[in-house]
Amino acid sequence: MADSGEFRDGLADRIAAFDREAASGDAARAEEARRGVVEQFPLDIWADLPLERYALGPTAYRNPSYSFCRLLEYGTDNIGSIRGGSAAKHIVYQHRSGEWRIVPTALRGLRVHEAWEKVRAEFDAAFTAAAQGRYELIDEFESLSYGQALTTKALAIYFPGAFLPIFSASHVRHFTALIGGRPHQYSSGVRTWRANRELLELVRQVPEFKGWLPHEVMDFLYTFHDPRPKDRVIWKIAPGERASLWDDCLTNRRIRIGWDEIGSLGQFESDQELKEALDQYWPGSAGANLRLARQMLAFRDLEPGDLIVANRGKSEVLAVGTIAEGYVYEASLEKHRHTVGVNWDMSYAQLFDSPRHAWQQTLAKVPAKLWREIRNGRQASLTEPVEPEAATESDAELPDVVREVRDLLHHKGQVVLQGPPGTGKTRLALSVALALAGRADLIDAPPDQRAAALAELSQVPDGGTDTARLTMVTFHPSYGYEDFVEGFKPNPAEAGAGLNLMLTDGLFRRVCAAAQKAPDQTFLIIVDEINRGDLPRILGELITLLELDKRGSVSITLPTSGRQQSVPRNVRIIGTMNSADRSVGHIDAAIRRRFAFFDVPPDLDALDGEVEGLGLAGFLEGLNAKLDAAFGPDHLLGQAYLLADDRPLVTAEQLSRAFHHEIVPLVTDYCLGQPELLRNVLGKLVDDGTGRVVQTNPQDLPKILADEFADTTSVGEEPTGDVDGAGWGGE
Repeated sequence: MADSGEFRDGLADRIAAFDREAASGDAARAEEARRGVVEQFPLDIWADLPLERYALGPTAYRNPSYSFCRLLEYGTDNIGSIRGGSAAKHIVYQHRSGEWRIVPTALRGLRVHEAWEKVRAEFDAAFTAAAQGRYELIDEFESLSYGQALTTKALAIYFPGAFLPIFSASHVRHFTALIGGRPHQYSSGVRTWRANRELLELVRQVPEFKGWLPHEVMDFLYTFHDPRPKDRVIWKIAPGERASLWDDCLTNRRIRIGWDEIGSLGQFESDQELKEALDQYWPGSAGANLRLARQMLAFRDLEPGDLIVANRGKSEVLAVGTIAEGYVYEASLEKHRHTVGVNWDMSYAQLFDSPRHAWQQTLAKVPAKLWREIRNGRQASLTEPVEPEAATESDAELPDVVREVRDLLHHKGQVVLQGPPGTGKTRLALSVALALAGRADLIDAPPDQRAAALAELSQVPDGGTDTARLTMVTFHPSYGYEDFVEGFKPNPAEAGAGLNLMLTDGLFRRVCAAAQKAPDQTFLIIVDEINRGDLPRILGELITLLELDKRGSVSITLPTSGRQQSVPRNVRIIGTMNSADRSVGHIDAAIRRRFAFFDVPPDLDALDGEVEGLGLAGFLEGLNAKLDAAFGPDHLLGQAYLLADDRPLVTAEQLSRAFHHEIVPLVTDYCLGQPELLRNVLGKLVDDGTGRVVQTNPQDLPKILADEFADTTSVGEEPTGDVDGAGWGGE
């Protein structure tokens, strides 16, 4: 076994703190469930198992007994979960339309029952190989590789001593690295069942686990070494219109949402596919259906341990729940059939001083700042306050987008944030800078505190390096190699002696030099408008050194000075790119390969406010739907146009200034000055005679915008029964 020092440190203390008695009870229930599967689907029936008894789909839901796939995904969580994602992981499944879908590419030309015969034969052969202890043969069955979590769980059910009840490929590799294996030696072609067996062998080499059941080991690993992010998104979910389903949700420990007409969310492989289904039933809200589709898939993919907030209206928290069981489409329910199992904590119940307008929607993200407010409200209401938890990085509730960009930086070294204007790309980059510097608690701080922290990061420390940990620069057509790397520039000290040039280090060389002197700190360069510069000319030969595997180990000779240059591992680059900027060309392919690209779309959750009855989120969503239809997704507008000091606009005067002096000029630019295009987007706000946007009294503008853009039957609110979308519920 490889070095496992991190895992070994404190292992005895963790085992002493572990509730093995409870884990033993869990193992007993898992064993009971396992035997139930074997009784319903004994190994000797697999050679002739009908497709309908195997697969997920409408036919399976109408059958009173569970199909094999439905049982493994939705009926046996205590054995180990494979919930989340689409039905594609089941290799062959029935789509909501009744169409059978075959996932393995090599089988798609066959009729569905012919394809099923081949998949079934591979399952049967895999089970035979496992029974003989010849596990290596399972790798030969290519169709099973399209459903590795399902196949590994099936093997663990029929051969419980030969596999651990851990079926996620990423989790298996995480635990393998933790205990001392070398998961990096696995290529992408290594199947999950083989990796699971390798992990089991590592576990057997840990003396402290001698005599433990596989399920007890699984419980221990997830209790103390859970690989899932601790700062995942928290969702607000309304239990029916005006919380009409709250009693049911509380009693039955679940949360329910509507949109039943589309069927099980497990049938959808992408947000676009779900959007198309929503468009069929609610075409009047087609412009907002993509956002709803993404929210519903996030609901489907909630995992045990995730947190949700149940609300009534815009001002009341009913409870906070911890996800206990994954998504199920309960066809037996009269309505609101999309369900997730939840353990509720009523101690969080509270009323806000002011309404949260974003909570008009059934599903909404809970920002870190609001989550802290909810936790503080609970603390104030408790008669016996709990001891505050020790501060950790995860307690800072790192916003999910910040975490994603930070993780991309760790993986790639440099990231480009791309999106329409006003989506907060630069703000996101600066938030990542705070997170990298250990100041994540100030990401959502008041503007003056946040600005002070960023200014501190941008200052050269006294007696330290000659460059700050945070450096910002804007690229433009005149910016060159001599500015970024090195070059000869006029020497101001010799100004009176004619032209005198001196070799000068550019910004990047100065940052690299500082990073070499402080290897324990991260040095971040933020490049605004990165696509406005001539990147191959600016970066030159340094493009090769940006790759992480060459950081610190490979150096090159700079052609201007002949000096050696390497890039330290603690240097990171974030670029921002306006996707609507037509004045720049395509980014060089060699550059693109060395950057990760992260989309920053408009954040409607940031617009938790209204002006004179106009919901700002609804207005922006409606405007962007028209812009998307006219020009495509690169030419939308971001939330920043409706914010002031990081807060939503509150007065009609503020809205009027933002609309007439910021939004209208940008939309006019998109329309290239053509009145018809402008009229397609802004509608009645464009004068028929002049083709210009009409000027209105600021007090009248909110109503005009509401009539033109705000959909009073917002798709974010649940339907109350009318499929055409005419009747919709509230929060």
